Amino acid sequence: IQPTAFIVVLQGTVLNSWKVMWVVLADDAIEFYKKKTDNSPKGMIPLKGATLTSPCQDFTKRMLVFKVRSAKNQEHFFQATHLEERELWVKDIKRAITCLQGGKKFARKSTRRSIRLPENVNLSELYVLMKDQDKGVKELKVEKDKRLFNHCFTGNTVIDWLISERKARNRPEGLMLATGLLNEGFLLPAGDVSKDGAEKGAECVFLDQTEALYYFADSGFFCEGYSSDEDVIMKEEFRGAIVKQGCLLKQGHRRKNWKVRKFILRDDPAYIHYYDPTKGENDPLGSIHLRGSVVTAVEYVPDAKRYEVDGNLFEIITSDEIHYYLQAATADERKDWIKAIQSVSKTGK
Repeated sequence: IQPTAFIVVLQGTVLNSWKVMWVVLADDAIEFYKKKTDNSPKGMIPLKGATLTSPCQDFTKRMLVFKVRSAKNQEHFFQATHLEERELWVKDIKRAITCLQGGKKFARKSTRRSIRLPENVNLSELYVLMKDQDKGVKELKVEKDKRLFNHCFTGNTVIDWLISERKARNRPEGLMLATGLLNEGFLLPAGDVSKDGAEKGAECVFLDQTEALYYFADSGFFCEGYSSDEDVIMKEEFRGAIVKQGCLLKQGHRRKNWKVRKFILRDDPAYIHYYDPTKGENDPLGSIHLRGSVVTAVEYVPDAKRYEVDGNLFEIITSDEIHYYLQAATADERKDWIKAIQSVSKTGK
């Protein structure tokens, strides 16, 4: 069987620090890697005789935490990036523990991250064929929601191609192959529709729709225009030296929900970029231009419910009056972020 694999924030048992790791749920253990591409894990947690606690209240200022206690009473803490992801992890780990207690092997029913592909399918070869300039999937410029997406294509175009090239017999089979390509990182979502589909935990995360946009992982994809949750990302933004980086909770602009994001602060020009920690640092979700911005500690967020987030909050107000609300794990961490951002906002371009 294929294991469940996501990124979560893991608390180290030795240094008592939180780090972003690639975590794999096998049939009898949880393995964690420094990077998705690593061949051998940095560590492993045996699940036989283990217990799981969720939600875990050991860290009052961290949301979405769950705890796994091994048979040897070693405690391991994990933080998911959003609620749905934590629930998927908790459900699967509990099933794995139950299976081990009954002397059975754990097999995950959902096809997300564990899609069953025919043994004769080679996704790498399929990807090369899809990228063929003459016979492959055609890359287009698509204008949508006041943005221009370059070097991309629609979800239904991918399924049409798979069927026309006899790589799939029908649309359900095409969806299975496309989902495999998406889960392995050969195809990437572009735009809100495909990104939402990839995050919802449905059995088929690839969308066979004209509204869902995707692009090849190593293509020249870029997006021009304005979105309420992301600024135009230009290469010049990344010239500055990295001043500070780490994970914070960020409130979304549209749905007002809180998710773990990795932030990288640069000083010249003055930008802070934020990323989905499950997808690395190649594709930022957005950037905040800090020149002339104001950053202050706040005690509450106007449209957030108290039980959702509380403590160690701070706010960034940009020069064009866009508000960003963030939460640090501790008071000292909040103080350090505010100090660093204030310095960059005054000195950076």
